Amino acid sequence: MLAASGAIIARRYPEIAVGALMGVVIIQGFGYGLIFDLNFFLRNLSVVGGLIMVFSDAITSSKRNFAGLPSLTENDRRKYFQLVGRVLLIFLFIGFIIQGQWSFARVLVSILGLIACGMIAVGFKAKWSAAFLVILLSVFNVVINNWWSVHSHHPQRDFLKYDFFQTLSIVGGLLLLVNMGPGGLSVDEKKKIY
Repeated sequence: MLAASGAIIARRYPEIAVGALMGVVIIQGFGYGLIFDLNFFLRNLSVVGGLIMVFSDAITSSKRNFAGLPSLTENDRRKYFQLVGRVLLIFLFIGFIIQGQWSFARVLVSILGLIACGMIAVGFKAKWSAAFLVILLSVFNVVINNWWSVHSHHPQRDFLKYDFFQTLSIVGGLLLLVNMGPGGLSVDEKKKIY
């Protein structure tokens, strides 16, 4: 994981690094035995969405074109990957909504978060919505997944640490969305045309 993450940060062989990290995400599901846990599954979908956003950022044009066969251009592939990554990123927040105790504050945050998720999914004001979710998830991550406050021998510490770093990687995917924008298949891009 460390080598693949370093390769993505260094922008060296990002396609291979994204593939390796996707393999790690899938293997972790089976390794922890939580593949059928809904919250775990939704978190992993969000991590995959972040990895797809990284992949769409790293797409380079291919020199292999076969005569007579239709091919997608670099921009076409990038648009589709950005759409899929954008939609998958919001599944973490859906998992956040279905777990835990309900209160007035939680209902308010859930409603605002669902609105932001919907805006990200369709690509309307996606940068602002993603920035809002970055702030919301960062605060949530520090308050709820505070693994540093749990005794080092407590079994809950490992789960909190895993959730903390998984949420942190999803926040990274949302920051990539803030930086790159929603892509060509979005309301924001269609508004530029008209």
